[in-house]
Amino acid sequence: MLRVFRSFYFLTGMGFLVWMLVFDANDLGKQFDIYRKWQELRNEKQYYLDNIEVVKKERAELMSSPALLEKFAREKYLMKRPGEDVFVLVPATEE
Repeated sequence: MLRVFRSFYFLTGMGFLVWMLVFDANDLGKQFDIYRKWQELRNEKQYYLDNIEVVKKERAELMSSPALLEKFAREKYLMKRPGEDVFVLVPATEE
């Protein structure tokens, strides 16, 4: 049994294994980081795909009704008709 551990092939194999697990540019720690980043990106992809669907529905609603489009423009972009004045009320912050 001791002779097996001292053989050239066993020592070379163990050296290679240690090198690949610890010292290589793509060691286990790096592979784990890459896998975790991949998981985060998959979750972000799903989040954005869901938001795209919501935005498409909102856009379809806005384009179907001129009254809703005007309301959206007034609230979001503070647009106004000629001759109107727009007052924006900002809540006071406590300091």
